Amino acid sequence: MDATARPLRVPAEMGVYAEKHELFQLLQNMLEGLLIHKPDEPIQYMISHLKQDNDHVPRISILGPPASGKTTIAMWLCKQLNTPRITQEKIPNALWANLIQERLSNVDCIKQGWILEGFPENHEQAWMLQAAGIIPRHVVVLYAPDIVLIERNLGKRVDPATKEVYHTTFDWPSDPAVQQRLVEAESISEQETSKHLLEYHRNFPRVFQIYQQILKLINADQPCADVFSQALTYVQTRSRSAAPFTPRILFCGPPGSGKSLQAALIAQKYNIVNICCGQLLKEAVADKTKLGELIKPYFDSGWPVPDNIVLKLLADQLSRLDCMTNGWVLHGFPRDLDQAKQMERAGIIPNRVFFLNLPYESVMERLAQRMIDPVTGERYHGMYKPAPLPEVQVRLQQNPKDTEENIGICLETYYRHASDLEEFFEDALYINADQDPYVVFEYIESCIVKPLPHKS
Repeated sequence: MDATARPLRVPAEMGVYAEKHELFQLLQNMLEGLLIHKPDEPIQYMISHLKQDNDHVPRISILGPPASGKTTIAMWLCKQLNTPRITQEKIPNALWANLIQERLSNVDCIKQGWILEGFPENHEQAWMLQAAGIIPRHVVVLYAPDIVLIERNLGKRVDPATKEVYHTTFDWPSDPAVQQRLVEAESISEQETSKHLLEYHRNFPRVFQIYQQILKLINADQPCADVFSQALTYVQTRSRSAAPFTPRILFCGPPGSGKSLQAALIAQKYNIVNICCGQLLKEAVADKTKLGELIKPYFDSGWPVPDNIVLKLLADQLSRLDCMTNGWVLHGFPRDLDQAKQMERAGIIPNRVFFLNLPYESVMERLAQRMIDPVTGERYHGMYKPAPLPEVQVRLQQNPKDTEENIGICLETYYRHASDLEEFFEDALYINADQDPYVVFEYIESCIVKPLPHKS
């Protein structure tokens, strides 16, 4: 990058690298830590933060009223995520905050994350956690009617040997020896439970205000497996990144699958550059550029343009300021695995790849019945847009490439390379293109605007 030239043109590789390694989120996390902890040696603090490499470990808080199932869900999540569980202790707030901070600074919590079970209980504890830099990434709040919670609490039994909690109705042990030694849990009378519920309802609204952006309410009055499934799904979601996002979209699919239409719709709505590889070659020839002069003999003879020329033309186009700033949507290239690998080596790496799938019969239906009026240039279709008048119908002509024979050759070529391309673009998204184009567009749009999950 030349710092003396204006406007500054950031190489495409820099943006791809920053996005791949999530540099924006990394810097954001380090800045948050600096502002919270205010270390005397900021540089050393950031170096230590990078060495920990724990920005994506679970940081979960499980909240809820008594008998809502916090312990069960927390234990199941710990087993599923291999994360330490930190349980609540009845100690003064001043000591409590220090003990929590000390526990979470242990190596297991740093490397594997943590699950806080049952706290913070109130507004004061929540603020103390934040002041200590302990900020959950996901907060799960279980809820159920008070009458259900009271009934559940009255049935609790504890094994004094293992401290395991059982229930007379929902989770009775099968071992007679365990049954014999079970005892009632402390403070589970109806009066005590009602007292704890009242205290919870009084404290929860202010806790909700602090965590409302990362909080998920789950109805605990259903089978425990269903509650766990919802909790696990939520804690495995990633929050939306605030990092700048430049779309680099690639459409693959057989002829007639709607790649051109979807590219045009996306480009129009989001003001990104629509690049059709075939059209790019034609424009280069028409403009009589240096590359165009190299391409013209291949056009005249009907031979395919060499990949190195296509890639050079494509790289020049994608390095332009509008593509770098607004993003781009590409279709018509690559057509095989070798081209895809060359594109990657050239630094052309899409961050969204879509395969538009269409059955053979639907391709034939869409393409073989296309006709054009040589007088007006208007396009018609035998099924979807028939000619309005008999005299127009008579003079319609078919493009030679739309004969069933030529379409069959194109399809055979596409399907021969499709599986290799699908394997190469392992994060690609697949769409049934045999439906209304605007339904397809809505699905594509939803996949562009939301963050994609990382494959483990």
